[in-house]
Amino acid sequence: MNILVIGGGGREHAITWSLKKSSKVNKLYCAPGNAGIAQIAECVPIGVFQFDELVAFAKEASIDLVFVGPDDPLAQGIVDAFEAAGIPAFGPNKAAAEIEGSKIFMKNLLKKYNIPTAKYETFTSFETALAYLKEQEAPIVIKADGLAAGKGVTVAATLEEAEEALRSIMLDKVFGDAGNQVVIEEFLAGQEMSILAFVDGETVKPMVPAQDHKPIFDGDKGPNTGGMGTYTPLPHIDSSIVEDAIVNIIEPTAKAMVSEGRPFRGVLFAGLMITKDGPKTIEFNARMGDPETQVVLPRLKTDLLEIVLAAMNGTLADLTIEWDAEAAVCVVLASEGYPGSYPKGKVITGLEEAEATGALVFHAGTAQENDEIVTSGGRVLGVVGRGQDIASARQHAYEAIANIKFEGMQHRNDIAMKALV
Repeated sequence: MNILVIGGGGREHAITWSLKKSSKVNKLYCAPGNAGIAQIAECVPIGVFQFDELVAFAKEASIDLVFVGPDDPLAQGIVDAFEAAGIPAFGPNKAAAEIEGSKIFMKNLLKKYNIPTAKYETFTSFETALAYLKEQEAPIVIKADGLAAGKGVTVAATLEEAEEALRSIMLDKVFGDAGNQVVIEEFLAGQEMSILAFVDGETVKPMVPAQDHKPIFDGDKGPNTGGMGTYTPLPHIDSSIVEDAIVNIIEPTAKAMVSEGRPFRGVLFAGLMITKDGPKTIEFNARMGDPETQVVLPRLKTDLLEIVLAAMNGTLADLTIEWDAEAAVCVVLASEGYPGSYPKGKVITGLEEAEATGALVFHAGTAQENDEIVTSGGRVLGVVGRGQDIASARQHAYEAIANIKFEGMQHRNDIAMKALV
């Protein structure tokens, strides 16, 4: 089969790497890809929002299946565009992708179907939102309604910080139209957990759980990012809690989407908080997570393409998906200044030495310039160590990182430490 992966980040590198292992794959393309993906697939210089050009390429290259990685093109209807042209695409259509594209849609859906989540209110007026905020207690959570590259959420420790976030979203428009509406949500205390699941309508096949680290600095300090590292499994979280989340949150949400006339097909990602009252929903994403994908897919024993095809042809319920027992820890290497503005074009060295340690190095924001690989994004690389447990996987990741250098490189030093306590 000829496969086209859409996207150019660390998630897409992991997806491409995983698909490459399938005996069913004949030719593998990625649009637009990055310097790492270019080593295992043919990169096509077409942007993720150039739907007409992507469809034309898919026809020209006799693409049998498209795998869509990022959230924004899903929210804008890229799957609908491919399907209208008769090209099978793995991912939710525009109507189903709204579960991520609008936090207000998601919260209202969960409320309607009594699916556990934080209490909330939604606002279109800054003045009304501010008046409500002043009656609340901190900590409190402020969310832009639309997509904001994983940065549209502020967990405010004080009401002053919350008001500042509200102003930047609704008045300063730091996230553009994504901030036309906001959600003000109660703060949930507890441990976070991410569960991704292959979904086809009411059929849900959960992946192994992972835990992400959003803030930029050690100790969960500083502003939120798209994710600075992740790990799996979660030895400190009881399996009954994972099962609770699947049975009472993910499966009912898939059924709710069917009931709403928006059946979901693709990967549904539940961001969860384990509270004293059990798991509650923080967010849903309509695609694989980044950097969760980088640790989850290396543990997948079943052929990824077989799973995708089963979801596409209605046989996902009959498929048994197998997982490796090993642990995986991903540490993200980021550019100086991220998650704010950052430089590009910094030469990266030590990649081959890092991979020689046995680590996986997934490229997130890289480009090829002449004979050198340079930075081209905020999150640059995801280095994945593997081992029999979290401690050994973590050690392998950081040993590999010691080989990699680029000017201004930053990373957290405490990824997966919670699992060792």
